[in-house]
Amino acid sequence: MRGVGENRFGANRFVWVGGLALAGLLLAGLCVSQSALAASGTRFWNLTKNTVNLLQLAPAGSSAYGENLCLADNDKSVDSDERLKISGVKSGRYDVKLGDTAGRQCTVKNVDITEGKVFSIEEKQLTDCRQ
Repeated sequence: MRGVGENRFGANRFVWVGGLALAGLLLAGLCVSQSALAASGTRFWNLTKNTVNLLQLAPAGSSAYGENLCLADNDKSVDSDERLKISGVKSGRYDVKLGDTAGRQCTVKNVDITEGKVFSIEEKQLTDCRQ
């Protein structure tokens, strides 16, 4: 004779249902954290002393720079200590062409960009510049 909640194999269906519920909650939590990551998006953080009005990315080692990403901002520029949301950029290493309101145009090589994370350029990285 089987006890309450036991199936013909002796397994307790209440334990089985509880395990499934726990697995479902864990999976839902994983999906929510992936959604939150995607919602925050990739962002550029300007840690230079000037406002940036040109920001272009090219795969590291190439000269195939894309569009000016600053144009996606409301004022078409990224102030010092401001973050700019960037879309359509895959994880990888990029060369970054950066222009600022002081008239400098700089190239920063081999910047590591990870989808859904913030990447920054600091003043000390601006070594390859021209006016």
